[in-house]
Amino acid sequence: GGARLQLAQLPLARRAEGRPSSSVPLPAAPIGVVSFYNPQRVSAINIVPGLIGIILTMTMVMFTAVGIVRERERGNMELLIATPLGRAELMIGKVLPYGLIGLVQTSLILLLGLLLFAVPIRGSVLDVYWASLLLILANLSMGLLISTRAQSQFQAMQMTFFIFLPSILLSGFMFPFDGMPRPAQWIAEALPLTHFLRLIRGIMLRGAGLAELWPEVLALLGFIVLMMTLAIARFRKRLD
Repeated sequence: GGARLQLAQLPLARRAEGRPSSSVPLPAAPIGVVSFYNPQRVSAINIVPGLIGIILTMTMVMFTAVGIVRERERGNMELLIATPLGRAELMIGKVLPYGLIGLVQTSLILLLGLLLFAVPIRGSVLDVYWASLLLILANLSMGLLISTRAQSQFQAMQMTFFIFLPSILLSGFMFPFDGMPRPAQWIAEALPLTHFLRLIRGIMLRGAGLAELWPEVLALLGFIVLMMTLAIARFRKRLD
């Protein structure tokens, strides 16, 4: 009896040393995936924040991509040439009205997501608008760069699809980002929608702030500066 008591008090590892490994049954450890921020796995909670970025990318790039081209085709470029505005002032003037439209679109999507699908906003609403404004400016500046390259409105619209389709497929909206091949991830890092999805889902689903997500904020700011600089450098106030 005393030997049995001492054996019971020995650690499991020492008891396993005195017998063959095949005779020591190991308990099966259950493995499961835990969703901390969407435990019910409701698809709308994950899709609606990303839908903000999809709609803003589709509309903002399209609006400005045909902006300068439309001025040429309608003969309004002569009026712009006669104005004392510089290239940078003209570009900024083209961007600002569409920026307000983008914020209105963001408000409508948030309202519909809240009323129809009960999508939570766990972070600051102000941070949501700041993140959306960064994406709006990034898409508008990209559209302006396309507009300086295209020769017609139809060509400008075709060029926007080369941005829109990769943004949907590679940004993490449709497929998990970590599950994509490494070259596809490198391409996705150059797309503003990829960084916006990390921002908006971090803010709305887990209550993160912009300070916590500063790498994505810096990536979008850098993209805006680069695209606006290239668009201003390529734009010429002349008809040729």
